[in-house]
Amino acid sequence: MKKKCTSISNYLSIFLNNMPLMDVRAPVEYKKGTFPNACNLPLLDDTQRAIIGTCYKKEGHEAAISLGNTLATDTIREQRIKSWEPFVSNNPNGCLFCFRGGERSHITQAWLKEAGYDYPLIEGGYKAMRSYLIEQLEQSISICNIIILSGKTGTGKTHVLNKLKGSIDLEGLANHRGSSFGGRVGGQPSQIDFENRLAIALLQHRYNLPSQPVILEDESKLIGRCSLPKLLHNKMQIAPIVLLEETIDYRIDLAIKEYVINNLNDLRQVSNADQALARLFENLKNNLLRIKKRLGGLKFKILNDMLDNAISQHKIHNDYCGYRPLIASLLLEYYDPMYDYQLAEKQGKIIYKGCSEAIVNNFSNITAKFFEQETVLK
Repeated sequence: MKKKCTSISNYLSIFLNNMPLMDVRAPVEYKKGTFPNACNLPLLDDTQRAIIGTCYKKEGHEAAISLGNTLATDTIREQRIKSWEPFVSNNPNGCLFCFRGGERSHITQAWLKEAGYDYPLIEGGYKAMRSYLIEQLEQSISICNIIILSGKTGTGKTHVLNKLKGSIDLEGLANHRGSSFGGRVGGQPSQIDFENRLAIALLQHRYNLPSQPVILEDESKLIGRCSLPKLLHNKMQIAPIVLLEETIDYRIDLAIKEYVINNLNDLRQVSNADQALARLFENLKNNLLRIKKRLGGLKFKILNDMLDNAISQHKIHNDYCGYRPLIASLLLEYYDPMYDYQLAEKQGKIIYKGCSEAIVNNFSNITAKFFEQETVLK
């Protein structure tokens, strides 16, 4: 039998192959940022990490190691190995990492080996992988051709985007729909997590679809609280645009489905029926309040009254029709003027306009023709 390698330093292979990762850092480190395929199975809990860290600062490396060995009782070792075994057994092609690929990785690897598991560690750990992704993110943005799928709020850009070869769903990576009403159940990733997800998505695109442009949805600098890299946002402003156009009735129907029905269904996954409904209404009220200053006092009061009426119909009669005048007013009087202004500011040329079906059916021809023209002009 071929002996398994004890360490891995090929970060490209790790991310291209979506390798399962066992993150043995403390939970507090994991929450600040990790990688999409990582599972947190710590060697040290937050308290133990803090105690050993304090010892390291005051007494040095050897004292910290000695303290760590003291804390690693037989009971602790048994508990840790028991928590690691399911992951290692279910992911034989995975690997483990700590912050720098140092003591914690080697101790975890040694304990696993004693338990009969030959599991590799990642050289350089989290810090090296994070540095690699930051570097690759900049390269990917510089190298890749970008096409922007644009359209007014409620046209269903994300639905179309996910049908196009070479697309990357920025809102999916940020777990947010982008608008003031775009929050999703589960909350957003940390900024570091978002950047890591984006870097991996672009890296995989570069190697798996090298001749395809990256298709991105038109976004502002912020998707909820996740910030796009400045280099990417700047490039998006000058990228060619495919414009999605749909009727106002289509947009209202889609908005009700996404922001009311789908959000309620998501909330029911984590709450009982009554709690889910109450949370939905609270979220809608808070989202409208969030844009009060931009609406102005009088407009806010009108829309707030509409929302109260819609909530009442929904609560008493399970009727969604009350949302229609509210959504129509928000789309036509708030979101559309803002979109028209932002579109006028962009430097990228509109290369195609059409409904969702036309765009999906013709997209490969649209993009091929555009890049042929660009090549000739150069």
